[in-house]
Amino acid sequence: MAITPSNLIRHELIGLKAKVVDSTNPSNVGIEGKVVDETYRTLVIEQEKKKKRVFKTRTVFEFILPSRKKVQVQGSLLEARPWDRIKKKYKNL
Repeated sequence: MAITPSNLIRHELIGLKAKVVDSTNPSNVGIEGKVVDETYRTLVIEQEKKKKRVFKTRTVFEFILPSRKKVQVQGSLLEARPWDRIKKKYKNL
């Protein structure tokens, strides 16, 4: 199944390009790169040769899909273990 804006939160995020658009931590805004790891509460984004761990809550991410579409997602929607998030039921998606 292809990744689309409507089903992004139910897919694997590792390998996608991501950018922090908004965050309660101003030093995180502007971090961009490839998602290389994901935990329950964080995403690890690789910038050149550095890796930055960003909390999902109170953060807005912009992902670039393989179709080159840009999608903004509230980090709170992503807060779950990857394998649990795929099975989770969401309202109004």
